Amino acid sequence: MTDVGLPGGMNGRQVADAARVSRLSLKLLHIAGYVENAVVGNGHLDPGMAVLTKPFVMEALASRIRELIAIS
Repeated sequence: MTDVGLPGGMNGRQVADAARVSRLSLKLLHIAGYVENAVVGNGHLDPGMAVLTKPFVMEALASRIRELIAIS
């Protein structure tokens, strides 16, 4: 799980892409305080990626995590 807006150079999507270099099947949840398109970039998320827009309730976070875990 990573926030999209990170200080100091890399954004959350770049961190996720770097992590997937060594773990291709890594499931990722991006947290965004603004429009999802900022994370998606070119119009899509890779398989095993999801976005949750702030603000959110804990039940929404738990649900999104369960959905990612269920993806094979």
